[in-house]
Amino acid sequence: MKAKKIIKIKRRLDSEQLQTLNKGNKMKTKHICVFIVLALTALIICNPLFASDNPIVSKTNYIDGDIISVTLPSKDLNKQRFVGIIIPGSEELFLITDLNIFSLFDGQNLLSWLGQDKAIELEVTSDFPRGEYTVYLLQPPEGVVNPLEQIELWELGSTSFNIDAGIKPDTTAPTVMLTVPADAATGVLTNSKITATFSEAMDPATISTATFTLMDGVTPVSGTVAYVGLVATFTPTSYLAASTTYTAKITTAAEDLAGNALASDYVWSFTTVTAVALGPVPVDLGTAGNFVLLTKSGITTTGTTHITGDIGTSPIDSTGITGFGLILDGSNQFATSALVTGNVYAADYAVPTPANMTTAISDMETAYTDAAGRTTPDFTELGAGDISGMNLVPGLYKWGTGVLIDLNGVTLTGGVDDVWIFQIADDLTVQNGAIVTLAGGAQAKNVFWQVSGGTGVALGTTVQFQGIILATKAITMKTSSTLNGRALAQTNVTLDANTITEP
Repeated sequence: MKAKKIIKIKRRLDSEQLQTLNKGNKMKTKHICVFIVLALTALIICNPLFASDNPIVSKTNYIDGDIISVTLPSKDLNKQRFVGIIIPGSEELFLITDLNIFSLFDGQNLLSWLGQDKAIELEVTSDFPRGEYTVYLLQPPEGVVNPLEQIELWELGSTSFNIDAGIKPDTTAPTVMLTVPADAATGVLTNSKITATFSEAMDPATISTATFTLMDGVTPVSGTVAYVGLVATFTPTSYLAASTTYTAKITTAAEDLAGNALASDYVWSFTTVTAVALGPVPVDLGTAGNFVLLTKSGITTTGTTHITGDIGTSPIDSTGITGFGLILDGSNQFATSALVTGNVYAADYAVPTPANMTTAISDMETAYTDAAGRTTPDFTELGAGDISGMNLVPGLYKWGTGVLIDLNGVTLTGGVDDVWIFQIADDLTVQNGAIVTLAGGAQAKNVFWQVSGGTGVALGTTVQFQGIILATKAITMKTSSTLNGRALAQTNVTLDANTITEP
């Protein structure tokens, strides 16, 4: 700003502008002295340390977030020096007595400079007026006591800078603030999700299974990644293994919204809990657990059936086992069949087979009673009997009706020792093509289907079934259906080109 313009300086500071310019500072003089933290004002500095040089600013253009720094040159202890500044849109003149301490010059009183060589050190905020600021270094001439009169005689030098409307670019790398589980955590549940909380909003396109991984040693863990708010979540496809140390990593390909990447890969590890079985106590099958098929009234097959494990009937004799082409062993204690990888037992074979079969049938009935008599179910009447498409956790399930599984199948998700018991008051119907899926390490030997219906259990064509079936009536498997488990029926089992494997 030119000296002629300064001569026109007003004697009154606009109240709204004064509030902006003096935010955060205090009055420290008997004269009008305003302390400013958030805004620039005009200043005159009285100190014999200042040389006849221009004030020095750290840069000529500033935006929000920048730090404005004004330094005063020093020289000549025997002469008074002053510094003044005019802000954009105003012709008021301000005085400064110390770092960031400002006052409006009233045209009469000059305030002494009490500070060192640094006059301004402020961060630009949205409160600052936009435009050009001019800083003047002044010295009083002989016989002139008011800088508002013949200001051109006072000026030794000046410096200008601008404050623009821009916002300071984000160049700060994001960080991971929190993880769950924490690094080196132990006893982590096997059904846990892994989360990472960032220091700022991230670019969702950079948060994926490519940048957020989980490893079991050198083996990647399958899962999905979601990002909401500041939190990225890795959800394993299956339960984690017990007593296992996993390593999670977020790579430097993860970026914030400004494109800043993590400074380095973020890696942490945790160990899962020692295996603890979920669900009820398993049903004890006794010696019935020695058979993949066990019935009271017989076993019939048509087509090419493949059975792995022993089969048996009692009290009906071997005439109740049809379609197998039985070949009696030389000991007369059991028979064999081209359809069975195992032995075939019946009540009319040589001792000790009859007694063993009686015991096995008794154990089957006891197991059924045990499964049916379990109390305090975890789930009752789930899906009104239709569990199609559901994902079921370990537990005791109870229905006062029948149960249906359609083409959508059902998934049982749990650990290797977890247990499911399904108490079904009526029939179990599994429609054509349905699949019972075991996930997370769940095992067929720990799944028990207790069925009380008057018809029993019907597995449709191409069904893939899992678990131990305990039925008061018949178990029927239609063409090409498979069973990984056991079929223990208190009447008969009917097969049609099926594959049955003991668990």
